[in-house]
Amino acid sequence: MWYLYGIVLLAGVANAIQAGQNGALSKGFEGSLTAGLVVVAGTATCILVVGLLSGKLIWPTTAQVLVVPWWAWFGGVLGGGIILAQFIVARQIGAAPFLGMLVTAGVVTSILLDHFGWIGFERHPATIWRIFGGLLMIGGVALVAML
Repeated sequence: MWYLYGIVLLAGVANAIQAGQNGALSKGFEGSLTAGLVVVAGTATCILVVGLLSGKLIWPTTAQVLVVPWWAWFGGVLGGGIILAQFIVARQIGAAPFLGMLVTAGVVTSILLDHFGWIGFERHPATIWRIFGGLLMIGGVALVAML
């Protein structure tokens, strides 16, 4: 399972690069949100191709659709918000502060989600070490974001 950590690291690299790519696309389209549609089309194409090649693209049954919690359907909206933030903010504040804040906010939020077992996560207590790690990340992003 060690290779899974490698995939996550590559996704982190891609996330940093994507912010710049999306910002350049938005700038090239004069700030048009059409750039967002290009990004979403690329995302959908990637998932479609991988799904078809892996055989894991299986349409859900009505019964499966009905058991999904109502709030789970809004993940795409949150993803759209991240893309919009890349368009609007990343180029202005820089890649390091943008991604540092994005990841740090995600880790701090994840500590809360794990601790309370919210939105389907298994409960993992917010130990002193997890809290300390979150605080270190906040301090680290503050240093990265300083002018």
